[in-house]
Amino acid sequence: MRLTGGEIVVEYLIRQGVPFICGIPGHGNVALLDAVVDRQDKIKMIQVMHEQSGVHLADAYYRVSGQPLAVTTSIGPGATNTVIGMAQAYVDSTAVLLITGSTHTYMRGHTVLQEIERVQWSNFPRILEPVVKRYWQLSRVDQVPYVMHRAFNQMLSGRPGPVLVDLPMDVAADAADVELPDPDEREPRGRLRPDASAIRRAAELLLKAKRPVILVGGGVITANAAEELQAVAELLGAAVATTWMGKGAFPEDHPLYCWHPGDTASTVGNAVCRSADVLLAVGCRFTDWVASSYRHGASFAIPPTKLIQIDIDPHEIGKNYPTTVGMLADAKAGLADLLAQLQDLCKPKGYKGTAYFKEIQRLNAEWDKALAKMQNSPTRPMTISRALKEIRAATPRDTIVVTGAGLPQGQVWQEFEVYRPRTHITSGGFSTMGFTVPGAIGAKLAAPKAPVLGIAGDGDFMQTMQEMAVVAQLDLPVLYIVLNNCGFRSIMNLQYNAFGEKRLIGVSFERKDGSPYSANFADCAKAFGLNARRIEDPEDVGLAVKKALASGRPSLVEIMTARAWPHTGVSKSGWWDVPIPTYLPNKRKDYEKGRAEEKL
Repeated sequence: MRLTGGEIVVEYLIRQGVPFICGIPGHGNVALLDAVVDRQDKIKMIQVMHEQSGVHLADAYYRVSGQPLAVTTSIGPGATNTVIGMAQAYVDSTAVLLITGSTHTYMRGHTVLQEIERVQWSNFPRILEPVVKRYWQLSRVDQVPYVMHRAFNQMLSGRPGPVLVDLPMDVAADAADVELPDPDEREPRGRLRPDASAIRRAAELLLKAKRPVILVGGGVITANAAEELQAVAELLGAAVATTWMGKGAFPEDHPLYCWHPGDTASTVGNAVCRSADVLLAVGCRFTDWVASSYRHGASFAIPPTKLIQIDIDPHEIGKNYPTTVGMLADAKAGLADLLAQLQDLCKPKGYKGTAYFKEIQRLNAEWDKALAKMQNSPTRPMTISRALKEIRAATPRDTIVVTGAGLPQGQVWQEFEVYRPRTHITSGGFSTMGFTVPGAIGAKLAAPKAPVLGIAGDGDFMQTMQEMAVVAQLDLPVLYIVLNNCGFRSIMNLQYNAFGEKRLIGVSFERKDGSPYSANFADCAKAFGLNARRIEDPEDVGLAVKKALASGRPSLVEIMTARAWPHTGVSKSGWWDVPIPTYLPNKRKDYEKGRAEEKL
C-alpha cells in the first residue's frame, strides 16, 4: 500500500494497540499529526501544555497499564523539552516511544529553523543518547516500517525503556509503497527463564535460612509477578521489603510485609534486611537510597548475608553486592521456577508460629508506634503524616497514588499503604519534580474506573501545574492533593540534619519581610476550571477528599501543612552519603565515621 511516513507511523501504532499519541504540534511534526486526523476512531491525540509533561503522562500510563504510548514533539525546543521526562523513564525502566520532528533530509546542516548542527547536522538525538535504549534517525520513507517494529522490540524486550525515532519533516510527508509488519512476527514472546541448577542452589539456601528476606524491586511489577512473589514468601515465611519502584508488589497489610530499607525508609525494613541470613533480591538495583549508601550494617550486611539476585538485566547482577547465586531471568519466570523447586523440596511451613514471624510483628508494631506521633499530631498547620493518614482513611483500597519529588513522595513511600501492583506511581529513581500532575493524567487514562490521587508538594506542583488545563479539557476526574508547606522542605530537612538549623538557604518561599509566601492553589485550580478548596484543619481532610472523589470532576484539595522542624520531618532510619564541608568539623567527624563504613 502507498502511505506517507506519517501514515505508516500512525497505522503501526494502531496495530500495536496504542490508544493515544500525546504532545504538542509544531512545524516539525504537523505532517505526522495530520495522519492522525482520519484515524481518530482508533487513536486519539492528547494535547499537553509542555513536552516534558507528555513524556511523564506516557510514563505513568505504561506503569499502570503495561501499554506504551507515543509522544510527539516538533523539532528544536519542543524536542529538547523532553529530556527530563525521557531520563526519568530510562532510570525507572518504563517504555515510552518519543517521535520528534527533524530537519528535512535535503536541508540538513544548513541551519534551518531550530536545527542543532554545529558539531553534526540534525544532532538532536545525541542529546538523548544517554537516556534512551536506542534511537533512530530516518532518511527515507521506506525505512519507517522497519524502524517502527524495531522501536517496539527495543522498548518492550528485556528491561523496558524509552526509545527515540527522529522523523524528518519530508519523510513524514513523502509516500512510498510499503508493507506494514505484523507485530506478532517481529517481537519476542515468552520469558527469560533462569538456569535450573541456579534455581536449585537458591531453593536449598532459602530452605536452610532462619531469617530469609525477599527484597522486591520494580521488575516484579513490570513482570506481573506479584502472585508468584506472595506464594514464595508465604511458603518460606520470609519477610518482604520493597524498594521505591517495588512498592505495591506485595500487600502492605500482609503480616510478612516489612516496608522499606534505606535512608528515609523504615526501622523494620532496615532491621530485617541487615539481619537476614539469606536475601532474595528480585528486579531491583540496590540504589544508594535503598542501601543506605552501602554503609555496611545500616540496611544490608552482605556478606555475611548470602545474596540471591534475580534480574533481567545482567548489568545489575553483582553490581553493588557480591552474589551467592545470581540468575539472569524475568522476575515472573524466576519466581515461578523457584516456587516449583521449593514445592518439590518441602511442604509449606506454618510460619505464623515461628519466633521469626513474632519478631517481624514486634518490629512492625514498633514502626507503627514511631509513626503515630506525627500521624496523630494536633499541630496547626498539620503534619504531612497526619494529612496522609486522613487521606488514606478516606480513599478506597484500589486507589492509585502518584507522586513526584519532595516530602510527599518520601512520606507516601514510608507511610501510605497500598495493596496492589501498579497503584503506587512515583518518579523514584530519577526523583523528578513535576511528575505528579501529568503522571496522574496518564494513570487515570490507563485506569479510568480507579480513583487517582496526585499527591504533590507545592514545589513539585508548581513545576507542571499548567497541565491542569489538560485535566479540565478532558474532564478527567483526577484528584490533586497539594500539601502546601511554602517551600522545598525535603531539602530543608537535609540542610537541617547535615549542616545545622542556622544554615538553611534557598528552601523557603518567603516575601521580603520573611513571612511565608504561597500562591492560593485552590484559587488557581478554580481558574483552570477544577473543583477546588483549601483546608487547614486535619478534621476536614477526609470529608474534603471524599466529596472531591464523589463529584466525578477534576478536583484539587490544597492542605496547608507544617513548615517548621521537627513537624516537617520524616523518619531517617538509615544513612545517606551527603558530604559535609570540612569547615563544619563536628558534623564532618560524624560524617567521616559513616563514610568509613561504606563498602563499594
